[in-house]
Amino acid sequence: MAPPDTAPISPSKEHVECKELDVDVEFGDIEARNKLERRLLLKLDLHMSMLVLIFILNFLTADLHLEGTQYATLLSILYVGYIIMQVPSNMFLNYIGKPSLYLPACMVIWGVISALTGITTNFVGALLTRFFLGFIEAAFLPGAVFLISKWYKRTEIGSRLAILYCGNMISNAFGALIASGILANMDGVRGQAAWRWLFYIEGSLTVTVAIMAVFVLPDFPTTTKWLTDDERRLALKRMEEDVGVGDQLETENGGFGYGFYLAIPDWKVWWIAILLIAQVIALSFTGYFPTLTATLGYNPTASLLLVAPPWIYAAIFTFVWTRHSDKTQERFFHMSISNLIGIIGSLISICTMNTAARYFSLFLMAQSNSASVLMTTWESNIFARPPSKRAVCFSLINAVQQLGSISGSYAWPSNWGPTYRYSYTIVIACNVTAITMTEILRQHLKTLNKKLEREEQEQGVEEKGFRYVL
Repeated sequence: MAPPDTAPISPSKEHVECKELDVDVEFGDIEARNKLERRLLLKLDLHMSMLVLIFILNFLTADLHLEGTQYATLLSILYVGYIIMQVPSNMFLNYIGKPSLYLPACMVIWGVISALTGITTNFVGALLTRFFLGFIEAAFLPGAVFLISKWYKRTEIGSRLAILYCGNMISNAFGALIASGILANMDGVRGQAAWRWLFYIEGSLTVTVAIMAVFVLPDFPTTTKWLTDDERRLALKRMEEDVGVGDQLETENGGFGYGFYLAIPDWKVWWIAILLIAQVIALSFTGYFPTLTATLGYNPTASLLLVAPPWIYAAIFTFVWTRHSDKTQERFFHMSISNLIGIIGSLISICTMNTAARYFSLFLMAQSNSASVLMTTWESNIFARPPSKRAVCFSLINAVQQLGSISGSYAWPSNWGPTYRYSYTIVIACNVTAITMTEILRQHLKTLNKKLEREEQEQGVEEKGFRYVL
């Protein structure tokens, strides 16, 4: 038996004996259930694909074409808003149970704020709009991860999160190029500077997609209207079978505060948050990718074109790698291998200024984003139930890790270029830290699994119950 606030209770003998019978009674037989499950997953995947488009828009105009500390400050101020808002946002989302309304509503607001960035006249104005943009955008990523965790089993969630994060990688691949095209061709149109058009267009696209999302995004299994009765029962039963107890059976015992009360004293929350601070700093090159391709010595247009291939490769690698992690139900070695490949890429960049070698190193570094995706996937198993705690854990960890985003914004000062050896050294150190902390977490979870096994043996439970994925 596991602690009630971290893992579900192992199934009783009676539950084990009735399990197959329950399936037959509810869904006809195994073949009928499998057919219904395939239909449910296809329907879910199609509706969830809207999250990828939202994520692309969430990061599309990260390149503001600023230099030095101004760029770093505008980049980092966004994350201050993230830190403040993510936890209360996810707690509220879990309370209302309507992500199809809440996430698009937030999206409309950040689209309007993004458009308003285009009317700012000075650095302070841009700073303020970026802060409030982060304040509102904070709802999206932890909310999206929480929504996905309400529908998919632990053997499915990694590949779905990988597809979500591919939206970020696609925006990394083409965002700077799109921004460059707007800046090059729209200067003076209707008397507006090109950089203002950049924000007008992005904001308008965001609002348009938000209106579409209201009709596409699912809510939670108990509140989604476009499910059939059989699909709803199966969706709830899948999650119950996956971890031993269903979300609908959890008592929230105080709404907003209950999940917070359970999450705060759990040291694993803070350990993973600190681990991810290191991981995020190790990925800080992401915001400076156009700068790094510019060090290869090509003209600005060619440099922006060179941004895309490493991120396309990273998206493909991340999907394949996380899918393999789902299939094998293993997280630590998949994460560590991704980080080690990233370390090799950084070492190549430190050791040479050869153009081909440095460009190849960018491919190796870009794929290390898969380690962050795998850690997010792992969280959904580590903090399986109750849903109120899971909502707080996702948002709290994601909020704290933004300290890494703020720090990482200043890890690539222009006076360290064009070699950026000090920056790459920071990346290597943070990758090593992440690997070490992940191994410690893995050993702790192994100990908890042994405890769960002993308790099942003492209670005479024959079927293996919940286990932490390692």
